[in-house]
Amino acid sequence: MNRAAHHVRANALVLVWLVAAAVAALAHRWLPEAGWLLVHLPLLGAITTAILVWSQHFADTLLRSPAPRRALTWRLAAHTAGVLAVVAGHLTSVPALVVAGGVAVAGIGVAQAVGIVRQGRGALPSRFGHLARAYVAAGLLLVPGVACGVVMATAAPGPEAYARWYVAHVVLTLIGFVGVTVAGTLVVLWPTVLRTRIDAAAETAARRSLVLLVAGTLLAALGPATGLRAVTVAGVAVVLAGIALTAHVLVRQARTAPPVTYAALGVGAAVVWWAASVAVLGVVVATAGSWAATVPRLSALTPATVGGFAAQVLVGALSSLLPVVLGGGPAVTRTVAAELDRSAVVRAVLLNGALVIFVLPAPSLVRVVASSTALAVGVWFLVLVARAVRLARQPGTIDRPAPVVPARAAAVDPVAVALARSRRRGAGALAVGALVVVTAVALAGDPTAAGLTQVLAAGAAAAPATSDAGATGRTTTVRVEAQDMRFVPDTVEVPAGDRLVIEVVNTDTTVHDLVLDGGATSGRLAPGGTASVDVGVVQQDLAGWCSVAGHRLMGMTLDVVVVGGQPAPPVAAAPGGDAGTGHDMAGTHHGTAGDGTRAADLLDLVAAPDDAFVARDATLPPVGDGTTHHVTLAVTETVQEVAPGVTRTAWTFGGTAPGPVLHGRLGDTFVVTLVNDGSLGHSIDFHAGALAPDDVMRTIEPGETLTYTFRATRSGIWMYHCSTMPMSLHIANGMFGAVVIDPPGLPEVDHEYVLVQSELYLGEQGGTADEAALTAQQPTLLTFNGYANQYRDRPLAVRAGERVRVWVLDAGPNRPSSFHVVGGQFDTVYREGDWTLRDGGSTGTGGAQVLALAPAEGGFVELTFPEAGTYPFVTHAMGDAERGAQGRFRVTD
Repeated sequence: MNRAAHHVRANALVLVWLVAAAVAALAHRWLPEAGWLLVHLPLLGAITTAILVWSQHFADTLLRSPAPRRALTWRLAAHTAGVLAVVAGHLTSVPALVVAGGVAVAGIGVAQAVGIVRQGRGALPSRFGHLARAYVAAGLLLVPGVACGVVMATAAPGPEAYARWYVAHVVLTLIGFVGVTVAGTLVVLWPTVLRTRIDAAAETAARRSLVLLVAGTLLAALGPATGLRAVTVAGVAVVLAGIALTAHVLVRQARTAPPVTYAALGVGAAVVWWAASVAVLGVVVATAGSWAATVPRLSALTPATVGGFAAQVLVGALSSLLPVVLGGGPAVTRTVAAELDRSAVVRAVLLNGALVIFVLPAPSLVRVVASSTALAVGVWFLVLVARAVRLARQPGTIDRPAPVVPARAAAVDPVAVALARSRRRGAGALAVGALVVVTAVALAGDPTAAGLTQVLAAGAAAAPATSDAGATGRTTTVRVEAQDMRFVPDTVEVPAGDRLVIEVVNTDTTVHDLVLDGGATSGRLAPGGTASVDVGVVQQDLAGWCSVAGHRLMGMTLDVVVVGGQPAPPVAAAPGGDAGTGHDMAGTHHGTAGDGTRAADLLDLVAAPDDAFVARDATLPPVGDGTTHHVTLAVTETVQEVAPGVTRTAWTFGGTAPGPVLHGRLGDTFVVTLVNDGSLGHSIDFHAGALAPDDVMRTIEPGETLTYTFRATRSGIWMYHCSTMPMSLHIANGMFGAVVIDPPGLPEVDHEYVLVQSELYLGEQGGTADEAALTAQQPTLLTFNGYANQYRDRPLAVRAGERVRVWVLDAGPNRPSSFHVVGGQFDTVYREGDWTLRDGGSTGTGGAQVLALAPAEGGFVELTFPEAGTYPFVTHAMGDAERGAQGRFRVTD
């Protein structure tokens, strides 16, 4: 096999991993462990494979002693098998596969390092031979990095221990293995893409930089090992010094030979992302209150590190090196290079601009559009590679001029250089304009989350409290801050007849607005946002409030008191609620708006759903293999049917209300990624884990993510729910679910079901909960698993004589449960972590008729049905059962 064919096959493997990553990105909503895959397919698959290929290529060049190609071929095969084993083992929760794959990957890193050392011993003296030491050091750093990852995936450490392994894994693999490799390669690669020479200063800087990068990486990894975060911060500072040395040389060389190709633009931008990622890692570790607190905060580094640094430096390097290794002569090389350089400026600006938008605080839809733009640029590169390979293999490929003229050619043709620069500026402006347009479209698609819904009501009919009659001609301007779920001040005085202007400043950490009687509003304000509300001429007292769901319920109100005027007339009560609660005077619902029809008016508790209705599967899901369970819960706002013809907008974990049931055993670790795709701030609280709530239970804004890791140390059925205030509203809107941790020695049964009882406080059809009814604790419906009477109309099927276990959780938020099976008797009752009755109790003949639970309590009952028939189950608070909390077991012979 000739050199070109060898490189085509080797790099084809890199491209396969990149394609797999692109497919995973497109299908991530339907993939298990999508977040883990989107990190490890490009890094462990594409990037590590590329490092094996190109570090060997550069070692051959630097040492002037080519290694046998067969050795690299075997290493690539073993590495690919190892990565596939790690991926398969992680997805299927088989620790043995993860361990085997990790050993293979680490072993290949050592084999590559040893091979390059041997290669250097037999090589002739070379000016740049010492640069190959970077590849040796990087290969050795990979070993402990992989070991940390394997421990996280298989040993199920507790949250604090998991976080220390996590930080060490990131430091050793990304800063160490990837960073040291890139630093060693840039000494030669950067002058190559700029078409300039390597000077003596660059070599000296490379030596010093390598020492700093390796030493800093080891010091930073020592921090988690010793438990001292300050040690990691010090190590990161040393690494940044090494990066600064490298960057100084790159900038100096770029001044004499400006970057004009995509390879140069991409590699240059990657170095910026590299430095920024390392700096942010140091800041996060320094400012976090504990090791566990670093894990969710480091999630923001993922797009910057994977897309901005690692993937971009790979694409830039391939754009420069592929034309050379494909061969075919100077004409073919220039043609292939021109193909890979198509729209260089546009691609570079789109990719990096999209990444910047993604990592900044932004509404969810904007972040989706930004990530889609970056993904499109990545796919664009794959298409160009396919075209370039085809051109290289076509006979008679003609020479084509390069798309740009380097700046150093000005002495030859300054006019051509000026034209080329003008075109690049135009292309850059075009790309920036495209980013602005797509961002604006995304903002228009989600104006509420973006804080762009500023609307001023006008007219006497819409604002009866303001009138120009008796106007003084003066203007009173006041500043009101939204902070800690309060308006400060919460009372504003204005002389009668003055025009009132309220400057609203959101100094809180979540979205707020100000709505006043008559409809004047600030619109939604993101944290740090400001707005000026022109209320008009004020003649009588006005009421104001924050209309974000639940905030008024929390007491976020404002009183405008007119001095020398008249008191405000009483505000008409909204249908089914307190005065003004649930609606403002302009008819705007506080939360997700419905269609104006009260859902309760459509309710028919006798009606059965149509034939297409499918009840929620009440079967307890299996635990699955492995002891670490990775779960992604996306917060969404979804219109759901809760009774025949009756809908509400639910705030959901994972698209369902209740959220998915999680099932594990004692000692299992749950790594939960919370993704806020809603329009409000949300959080999550797992009763199944015991850990400080300060960080993991914090509220995250739309577009943000959070990683919550807990270890199941006690058995039972545990509630999880949103803990953002007002908690009652978030739970009532559907943000809750169950975690089942089996007690030791729990015997098998024929059927195992989970029923989660909850209350629904219906407002408008298709809208969110009625806050007035919630405050009064007057639910419209009570349900098992989120739909009234669903198991009455779709009974749970069992056979006579089969043993049935029913797990029951009362999610509330307010009412107790008294679970009872009509015609059945429980011989076993397990409540809140212990048996209150087991196998008939001490006499062997004891029984129980109900499982009594307060809100957030849970347990299970066991029974056997003696004969065929229909056995209803209810909460024996009969008024609640008659409002939907009932179902049936259909028992057959």
